[in-house]
Amino acid sequence: MSSSLLQLTLTRLREFVREPEAVFWTFVFPIVLALLLGFAFSSRGEPTVRVGVLEGPGAGALTAALGDVSGIEVELLGDEESVAALRRGRVALVVVPGDDGVTYRQDPTAPGAREARLLVDDALQRGAGRADPVLTRLEPVAERGSRYIDFLIPGLIGLNLLSTGLWGVGYTVVRMRSGQLLKRYMATPMRRWEFMASFLLGRLLFLAVEIAAILAFAWLVFDVTVRGSVALVALLGVLGAFVFTSFGLLVASRARTTEGIAGIMNLVAVPMWILSGVFFSYERFPEWSHAFIRALPLTPLVDGLRAVINEGATFIDTAPAIGALGAWGLAAYGTALAIFRWR
Repeated sequence: MSSSLLQLTLTRLREFVREPEAVFWTFVFPIVLALLLGFAFSSRGEPTVRVGVLEGPGAGALTAALGDVSGIEVELLGDEESVAALRRGRVALVVVPGDDGVTYRQDPTAPGAREARLLVDDALQRGAGRADPVLTRLEPVAERGSRYIDFLIPGLIGLNLLSTGLWGVGYTVVRMRSGQLLKRYMATPMRRWEFMASFLLGRLLFLAVEIAAILAFAWLVFDVTVRGSVALVALLGVLGAFVFTSFGLLVASRARTTEGIAGIMNLVAVPMWILSGVFFSYERFPEWSHAFIRALPLTPLVDGLRAVINEGATFIDTAPAIGALGAWGLAAYGTALAIFRWR
């Protein structure tokens, strides 16, 4: 390693540790997020749906019948009150009793709408004497690798690499440019690629601690284990840091103000936050959009981490994700190197 690259990398490290905010967002925030989401989705027991019964003839008996069913919380509502409850999402369904049966009021596209309707309908049909011709049984599955917290942890690692790469590098470069520090760097023997490579090396030196902290916390608190190779997790982490640090350099390559860079980074990051399967599977989006979602750089990173951590995937299994991340990193770094503006 050349002397100038070594000194630049040490400078990046000193800048990082001297900013408590950067340390918090890199190491503490993902753990806090994992703690909150992990407890929110793992300690509730059997899920419950809230339904309303519209006041009127037969409403009392209907409320009493549904109130005895496990998994249903029922309340009696007036006409206007039921409309407001549906609009605010306080209930997933309103049951309207009638002379020849009941009517369900709900937005069928709302989250949990179908589950609530099927649960209430099953309870009412069984109460009316329906007999099921086929005997069914439920085998609860709660093994490691299939829980929501197992799904969430790889997504949080990917999200953290994205956030720290974009925001940590992008803002730093723009502050240097607006403060005329980049212009002074030009007067030194430093080469352009060394300046940009120092950001990559600085990120990689913190990467092991960053990923290890999240995985250790998940193991201690939620019993999340890595089923595959730890070295493969590290390789995916290095590639993820390479990709998003390069994206941070790319989005900051021409921006002059922090306001401008904030807008560009949101434009780049927000679609990946929503689409790339960090908090829920992207399979929920329409099938025609899957090819686009899989092409986003965060998607192969999260998919690869999830496959190794939860399913024990091998290097061969994750080769497509590794190739995609390598291609994204080289393209972003090369473009940033070509168009970077020093003034």
